Amino acid sequence: MAIQGISKAVVPVRDQERAKKFWTETVGFALTTDAAYDDQGTRWVEVTAPNGSSVLILSASESDRAVFRDHGDGVPTATFFLYSDDVQRTYEELSAKGVEFPEPPVQQPWGWWSTFLDSEGNRFTLQQA
Repeated sequence: MAIQGISKAVVPVRDQERAKKFWTETVGFALTTDAAYDDQGTRWVEVTAPNGSSVLILSASESDRAVFRDHGDGVPTATFFLYSDDVQRTYEELSAKGVEFPEPPVQQPWGWWSTFLDSEGNRFTLQQA
């Protein structure tokens, strides 16, 4: 059997409730899991893209946050790209909901892209499919 693709990606967060609200109410992902998984109150929170293709795990783990640290150079802290059929329209819609984009979408040799910040200060790349 061959590997079929990526199933889930971890997004480090400081506040799972705030991040869950951002990804579901602002971005439009669906909450698919929110459950305690140990006796210390640790929660497993997953949100799924509207088309069901991507699942983000909103992790409050210190070690996960260390991987996403901001180097202060404007480069995305996420190691994966999110995509949209129309980056300009997505930029306009999310900006209207208060999502911060360090700059508007630009066309690069590989296509249209932009970056945005989530409620936790993580920087994501948004690329046109």
